[in-house]
Amino acid sequence: MNKAWIFSSIASVVIIAAGIGSFSYINRTVPTQLPNKPLLASTTAQTASQTNTGTSTLKDVIFNTQKKVVMIELEDGSLGSGFLYNDQGDVITNAHVVAGALNVKVKTADARTLTGKVIGIGTDTDIAVVRVPELVGTEPLKLAQKGSADVGDNVLALGSPLGLQNTITTGIISGVGRDFTIDPYVYTNLYQISAPIAPGNSGGPLIHADTGEVLGINSAMASESNTIGFSIPVAEIQKTVQNWSKTPMKDVPTTSASSENVDDEMPSVQDEAQYIVSYFYESLSMQDYVTAYSLLGSRWQSNLSYADFRQGYINTGAVSIDSIIATKDGEQVKVTVEITAEERKDSGTVYSSYKLHYILAYENDILKILSGEGKKVSS
Repeated sequence: MNKAWIFSSIASVVIIAAGIGSFSYINRTVPTQLPNKPLLASTTAQTASQTNTGTSTLKDVIFNTQKKVVMIELEDGSLGSGFLYNDQGDVITNAHVVAGALNVKVKTADARTLTGKVIGIGTDTDIAVVRVPELVGTEPLKLAQKGSADVGDNVLALGSPLGLQNTITTGIISGVGRDFTIDPYVYTNLYQISAPIAPGNSGGPLIHADTGEVLGINSAMASESNTIGFSIPVAEIQKTVQNWSKTPMKDVPTTSASSENVDDEMPSVQDEAQYIVSYFYESLSMQDYVTAYSLLGSRWQSNLSYADFRQGYINTGAVSIDSIIATKDGEQVKVTVEITAEERKDSGTVYSSYKLHYILAYENDILKILSGEGKKVSS
């Protein structure tokens, strides 16, 4: 996973919950003791009109996109993401994801493990193309043209953060025209995004939530207190990747990215815990209750049926996160979040603030949400 992640020198990495721009269908009310009940926490904000008019369309976009996003794995276990961009079986990813490799494993959404060959890779541009013969003839994702995105547009970031394949997070384009250098790569005219991303997201597509077109390639993340991701506009690199597809490189550079600029250590368990909590509620925001339920620990699941879990997250609207902190306590991690929730009641819609506490730990080498509790904060 190490090679699949670049950290900007402009800020230290902190993986936190919440993007900007989505509705989460969460708990009708926050219980005071929640070890065996649904637990309210972070997701992202979106207007009611967007949700009421765009839910089915958003689901269609997600369904059609996920099938064409893959996880890329190198021999040393490093992970990244990529997406099919033409009918020749060619997958776009980041150069730093496949740096030093000629052949890689490509895992598809339908659980196939295929072999891919690097046919083009940038030495100063963080872009690469992997050809997967078994994907020839598969319908690709549509690439957006230049000028297709603006600040405030709703976006989806797809990939395999922390090895969690087919993960989707939501947000907006929060900035454009960002430039910086992380040797050996030069990044110019980037999209800045609020969608939460993590190690393993690199190379995955940034999707316009309304059109389903690929806007960019998610490439880096840097933040002090808020999630800030960066995505290379796909319109900027179309000619390059198309040339590689037409005329594959005969001698593919095999040197790795500078070790000074590639994270050589695994993300901390605190970072991972914050991301798991974020992923949990992003899944709920997409009404993907099966995925959200799967992130609960076995003891919690044994005391809470899936049907009851799902029912508990039907009548709450938008929830925004105000703060999130993770601290390690022995073999466990405590995650504390403060949120503001929109609650729909018979008397109308109200907005309430809550403080919630989670305990996370590993079960069979997978980080799980073991328990939680929360209480309403007096206004």
